[in-house]
Amino acid sequence: MQQNPSPTRVLVVDDDPTVAEVVAGYLGRAGFAVDRAADGPGALARAAARRPDLVVLDLMLPGMDGLEVCRALRDKGPVPVIMLTARGDEEDRILGLEIGADDYVTKPFSPRELVLRVESVLRRGRTGPRVPGPSGSGPGSGPGSGLGSDEVTHRAGITLDPLARRAARDGRELALTVREFDLLAFLLRHPGVAFTREELMREVWGWDFGDLSTVTVHVRRLRGKVEDDPAAPRLIQTVWGIGYRFDAPPETDDKAHGEERREEGRGDDGRRNEARAGQGRDEGRAGRGRDEGRGSGSDA
Repeated sequence: MQQNPSPTRVLVVDDDPTVAEVVAGYLGRAGFAVDRAADGPGALARAAARRPDLVVLDLMLPGMDGLEVCRALRDKGPVPVIMLTARGDEEDRILGLEIGADDYVTKPFSPRELVLRVESVLRRGRTGPRVPGPSGSGPGSGPGSGLGSDEVTHRAGITLDPLARRAARDGRELALTVREFDLLAFLLRHPGVAFTREELMREVWGWDFGDLSTVTVHVRRLRGKVEDDPAAPRLIQTVWGIGYRFDAPPETDDKAHGEERREEGRGDDGRRNEARAGQGRDEGRAGRGRDEGRGSGSDA
């Protein structure tokens, strides 16, 4: 008899018992297994006892704030994080994204929207078993999931394996968040094409609305991991007035053409050497003929 897969586990961390209860209730009705913690140390203890598939994390926690908790969780391994914040300041939201949060929701929020965000992050990250919910979608399906095939992509020194969810640059594995991986995968599969931030949000995040600074922050973080000099990017280019474009570095093509020219040069050299050898053989034959002719005359 086939066993049912274990439910996807979400850890909800919030010191407001009312918020935590409402969020846990909505997630539970959507089919998730929910753990709860009211502070940072409790969240880390819960995560250590049973690794969650995703963490819903309040930014404002007593003693140890959500940013510290997120950093500590990341130190233990990759796990998707959705930040809850009561702050409307864009700088705080961007800081959460910069330390590795995959998404954020500003209080007050719709619990139903939060469930959809959880499903979206899990669906895109393929971090666990089939994601429950009304969409009934499994890993890699749903809005914005058309990132391309499951084939390994090689471009500009970057190797990306979508099935293993692994990426490397010049043989060195890259530590990418769920969204960073998805953004890199999308850009790699559309080289030379300029996309607006709205298009990237729709295609990569699967959202038709949202704060576009999310895209900006993720591009900046991704540059820090794939560019030789993030301050002067050569791969992920800013197209002013439009958005962003992935370019292979010019030396890649030059190197390929150089190899072709060297191969052609070797062929030309070979043909020239053969011509010289043939010419030498002909001159040798002519010389022997003249010597033989002089020899015959003296005998007569």
